Amino acid sequence: MKPPPSNSVVHLELHTGDLAGARCFYEGLCGWRCDRIEAGGGSYLALELGPRLGGGIVECGIGRASWLPYIRVANLEQATDRARVLGASVLLEPREGPAGWRSVVSAPAGAEIALWQPKPHHR
Repeated sequence: MKPPPSNSVVHLELHTGDLAGARCFYEGLCGWRCDRIEAGGGSYLALELGPRLGGGIVECGIGRASWLPYIRVANLEQATDRARVLGASVLLEPREGPAGWRSVVSAPAGAEIALWQPKPHHR
């Protein structure tokens, strides 16, 4: 399977204060299978959302749960700079992870999105 095109949503991550409750709800409602992954500061549940869309649930100190879409971009630095020019606040400067690089921006209207550039070996 070829990788999705740039500017596609490739990952959907739920940030919640109730990891167990979110897991139970989405497994029961949607049938999404969760796999626990131990991440540096805590637990992360990887979700199987579909053939071209990954996902996860992160437990964090958030008052109201929210979904964060990850958008695949060809060049993370350029996309982050472009978001800034368009009036976005950069909440997380570009940083490297195991599968690629990401940044998080907040649009002028307040919605947040993550920009993601995969490493060459990761599809």
